Amino acid sequence: MTVTDSLSVWLRVRREADWRHAPVLRQVPPSRDGFQAWCEGPVRRRDPVRAERLLAAHALARADAARRAPLDFALLAGWQREVLGETEAPFRVTDAYAKAGRERYGLTSRTQADFASCLREATDPNTPPAARAARACLDVAFFHPFTDGNARAALLTLVHVLAREDIVLFEVGPLQTTRYADDPAGAADLATLIGVLNRAGTAAIGQGH
Repeated sequence: MTVTDSLSVWLRVRREADWRHAPVLRQVPPSRDGFQAWCEGPVRRRDPVRAERLLAAHALARADAARRAPLDFALLAGWQREVLGETEAPFRVTDAYAKAGRERYGLTSRTQADFASCLREATDPNTPPAARAARACLDVAFFHPFTDGNARAALLTLVHVLAREDIVLFEVGPLQTTRYADDPAGAADLATLIGVLNRAGTAAIGQGH
């Protein structure tokens, strides 16, 4: 039995989703960087090497945001080489699978061009930053460009898109939730969750954390 192409499903969902009503984010002085805290906490306790590689990739993603580098596959591949500790991080050459094979992400002659087009929308000024960050994160998850480490690449992409707006989340742990390509409500929920975490950072500063 052929598994539905979840990438095609996602491309339809992302066109139909109402991204304009994502929560407004505040630029607040970060009392802590949630991604760094996540790496230094649960990731390091589980795998110190993985933590160090993620921190190195995060530093690149933040630096790329600061220099306003265009978000494209080459940028992601640079982060991914750090994540995987490899000298190369090419675009996959076959269909990809996730969630124990329940989602299949097809590969056609258009896949890389479609991915590039989606990534360019990460700086669309007509879409709220929370929506852009959520959408770009899900783009990476469902295009599944790499043979390994796509969840980490997706989270780095989310952090990068927010960093371009000088927004740093107080924590990222709650973002580690499984998302499905055919779930428009889940896509919108990710943008909402980014807003919640942004407000949590504001509250933490107010409490002196």
